[in-house]
Amino acid sequence: MIPILYQDRQLVVCLKPPGILSQEGPGDTLPSLLSRQLGGEIFPVHRLDRGVGGVMVCARTSRSAAALSASISQGPFQKQYLCVVLGSPEREADQCRDLLLHDKTRNKSFVVTRMRGGVKEARLDYRLLASSGGLSLLQVRLHTGRTHQIRVQLSSRGLPLLGDGKYGGGSGQIALWSAAFSFPHPSGGREMAFHALPQGGAWDQFGETLLSLDFLSWSS
Repeated sequence: MIPILYQDRQLVVCLKPPGILSQEGPGDTLPSLLSRQLGGEIFPVHRLDRGVGGVMVCARTSRSAAALSASISQGPFQKQYLCVVLGSPEREADQCRDLLLHDKTRNKSFVVTRMRGGVKEARLDYRLLASSGGLSLLQVRLHTGRTHQIRVQLSSRGLPLLGDGKYGGGSGQIALWSAAFSFPHPSGGREMAFHALPQGGAWDQFGETLLSLDFLSWSS
């Protein structure tokens, strides 16, 4: 069963387990599992990498899917993530701006120095929450949604995500979690906000910090 945080006729907010696809594909995916669980069609409007878990919203009608997709592309949809990285950032808070190129054949993104075909701007903010035992807990706010964006932008600054073998973080479960988001409801526009904390593994090392975290305090 997929944990449900909220549902109505227009949308469903749930917790995606790590290890399943967030969009349609072979085998059990988040849309297919939700469809069997709730009945009716499910429309994914954003994605998480397979190994990443956390809060997601899916539409239950094509009209809601269009409205939520517009919210994501135009800015009202705010997303925050938590991650555990190797090492510690030089600054306690910073904004990362890069040009990213995604190599589809290798399914890997790269920071590049000039704009050309296939290159897109990527921007995120991060702040350091705690450091312990050579690891650091970061809170990240995305301003763009590029493939592997958090993973490659932090790795390029010497801060690979723990467990992210593709970008230098070693083996294991990738320590990246979709922790919170807010958006206007597609019917009526009322503000919707949800959050959930990760548990187990490396996250337990920062348990007290996570429990005291206030997502609303990080103003945009």
